[in-house]
Amino acid sequence: MGAYILRRLLLIPLTLLGILTVNFFIAQLAPGGPVDLMLARLEGGSTDALGRLSGASGQGEVAVAPSPTDKNGSAYRGRQGLDPDFIRQIEAQFGFDKPLHERYLKMLGDYLRFDLGESFYRSQKVTELILEKLPVSMSLGIASTLIIYLVSIPLGIWKAVRDGSRFDVISSWVVIIGYAIPGFLFAILLVVVLAGGRYLTLFPLRGLTSDDFDQLSAAGQVLDYLWHLALPVTAMVIGGFASLTLLTKNSFLEEITKQYVVTARAKGVSERGVLYRHIFRNAMLLIIAGFPAALVGMLFTGSVLIEVIFSLDGLGLLGFEAVTNRDYPVMFGTLYIFGLIGLLLNLISDVTYHLVDPRIDFEAR
Repeated sequence: MGAYILRRLLLIPLTLLGILTVNFFIAQLAPGGPVDLMLARLEGGSTDALGRLSGASGQGEVAVAPSPTDKNGSAYRGRQGLDPDFIRQIEAQFGFDKPLHERYLKMLGDYLRFDLGESFYRSQKVTELILEKLPVSMSLGIASTLIIYLVSIPLGIWKAVRDGSRFDVISSWVVIIGYAIPGFLFAILLVVVLAGGRYLTLFPLRGLTSDDFDQLSAAGQVLDYLWHLALPVTAMVIGGFASLTLLTKNSFLEEITKQYVVTARAKGVSERGVLYRHIFRNAMLLIIAGFPAALVGMLFTGSVLIEVIFSLDGLGLLGFEAVTNRDYPVMFGTLYIFGLIGLLLNLISDVTYHLVDPRIDFEAR
């Protein structure tokens, strides 16, 4: 198994290289880059952007000039009426004064040193931004994933044992209805009903801690943290039970009919022993396979709207704002981190496969 793990670790840099390369060139082909966006804001009278850029360039005013063209002869959209020298300073500030291949090679060289660059608009390093937002997304993602697995797996086992019963039918309807409700819509409902929207004010609406969090005792801080997590986590897990519950049920039902189960029962093994000593290990393999994808999804992609609704400044919101603002360092930096974590979790999944069932030997394959 050690040689297999080593090979997988050596493949991670090559996989990340492919991910970054494809996304880098797709981003360059997409219309409306960061220079276009900033020039459009300047033309539209965005005083904040104008002041920031004019201060950075050392010019007190922005001169008006005919529409210039770039090296390829095409004019930037939104650059009409701006001084060509000032536009070149904006391009240099964003690094677009260099050819495409130089920017690509520079990005790869920086990422080899784990230097993710600096945000175009926040004047802060990307690594600092990610570390600042990571606790929020980790809190939501880990809590949601654990709750989904801790509820869905026992529920799926009971549904398999009681297949066709009233409990099975009713629980199936409940989890399917929950799956049909979009998480953001359920979040709005929770805000209206329980967070002071119209009816009750039982839970806070903003942030993960109260204003007096530092003055609370250790137990009080834990309770305050869980109090703030309650509504966003509930909104995230409401649709996550169905797929895992039904997957668990179907996996157990498939194993129950196999010959080794009949043999175990014929030897006098109790139903509980058959279920947890024989069926459980084989049925859980498929569940374990989906854990990395579920965790990555919860951490990085499943909480954007939830973070917006509950005013939680996490990685989902950071990535969304980076895409809308064409903040390439943040876009590619978060992609690099997400890809690295996803690949490592997939490797952990394979190792867990082997630990659960030693018969599965990836190294031999």
